[in-house]
Amino acid sequence: MADVGLTHVALPVTNMEASLAFYATYAQMRVVHRRTAPDGTEVVWLSDQTRPFVLVLIQASRVEAPLLPLGHLGIGCATRQEVDALCAQARSAGCLRQEPTDSGSPVGYWAFLSDPDGHTLEIAHGQEIGLTVAPADARQPAG
Repeated sequence: MADVGLTHVALPVTNMEASLAFYATYAQMRVVHRRTAPDGTEVVWLSDQTRPFVLVLIQASRVEAPLLPLGHLGIGCATRQEVDALCAQARSAGCLRQEPTDSGSPVGYWAFLSDPDGHTLEIAHGQEIGLTVAPADARQPAG
């Protein structure tokens, strides 16, 4: 099967192990590929294995422009309680950027976390992305 469509987002990180721990904890992502590029740069692909999409982490000496709240990665959680539990853990770890907010339909219940390099991760429950995409797919002409 050929890779088509959106396949990845790449982020520079300064501490690979801290970033791996963050995304494992808050996004349930696991390493699916790890290599050292010819120039010595470490590159890791992470996936939650729910779709053919990876988060690519690339070792860098510094992060010049982290994803900030409006530029963010979004993760869907199964329940509001999962969002609350992750927020409690993030609050304790000092990486909760914005407390949970219930924005109603179609945005849902969400919060912002900050990864070790300042990139923003949104965790949410009740977003209606799947409900929005499925009807749009049905409206597309065949072939």
